Amino acid sequence: MTVLEVIQKSSEFLAKKGVESPRLQAELLLAHTLRLPRMQLYLNFGRELSEAELHTLREMVKRRGQREPLQHIIGSTSFCGLEIAVNRNVLVPRPETELLAELGWQFLSTVGETPHPASGHPLPIRWGEGRGEGKTNASNSTALDFGTGSGCIAIALAAKCPGARVLALDVSADALAVARQNAERNGVSDRVEFRCGDGFAALPTEARFNLIVSNPPYIPTAEIASLQHEVREFDPRGALDGGPEGLDFHQLLAAQAGRFLQPGGRMMLEFGDGQGDSVRRIFEAQKWIVEAVKEDYSQHPRYSIARRD
Repeated sequence: MTVLEVIQKSSEFLAKKGVESPRLQAELLLAHTLRLPRMQLYLNFGRELSEAELHTLREMVKRRGQREPLQHIIGSTSFCGLEIAVNRNVLVPRPETELLAELGWQFLSTVGETPHPASGHPLPIRWGEGRGEGKTNASNSTALDFGTGSGCIAIALAAKCPGARVLALDVSADALAVARQNAERNGVSDRVEFRCGDGFAALPTEARFNLIVSNPPYIPTAEIASLQHEVREFDPRGALDGGPEGLDFHQLLAAQAGRFLQPGGRMMLEFGDGQGDSVRRIFEAQKWIVEAVKEDYSQHPRYSIARRD
């Protein structure tokens, strides 16, 4: 069976199973099987697949037909140009969250070289203590990724700001195991510290950060049952469920994050469709100044940027 025939048959099968973009999904699975860039398939339509290749592809297409996410089948996804491993223990990163990470590293790149006073607490990396070691503007910058999951945001911040140091916090030890693997894979494990704990109680009281960034759970509990099968059945519920209105974690961040922010620091977070006004009210009620609300790729309000006086 040729590459073209395999694409056609796999696409038809996936379409019958209700998979979105079935041809694209078939091509991505085949490209992964053949270890080729997807566009190279178009130059190899006449290539015959071996029995071993066909067997491998059939098993993957079958899994995709059962609505297992493509990223789980392949084992990774791309985030800000970085390869990020994913499985059932972590949320599959969405393209929208890439923009949140970009906002974060753009801000970190503006943090000056003047060292901050030492905080003196016993973390291996002394959060809030500028050391002036690097040559970039962000050489003294520190960031907290609250609810890191796969580590995608923390790793992107460290990769794009070579002098920055990032603390990645999550309540799930299983998620942190994936995140540590991703940090090692992307060569930033020396500048990202992973900490397991439930919220800000897991941090030393003296910790301070230039940036606190979060893509918290923001799906209202009652809406989870109506989510796409791939999300509802394969993403961890704890990474989706934001409480009755989807805003439990935004309320927590507004109430507790301020004391961990350096003077001049920023809080950046993601929120769901239609939640922008509510998020603004929540933060303003806790004496935050909401500087901006940014839109995602679809021009929907998606990210809040706030600071304290």
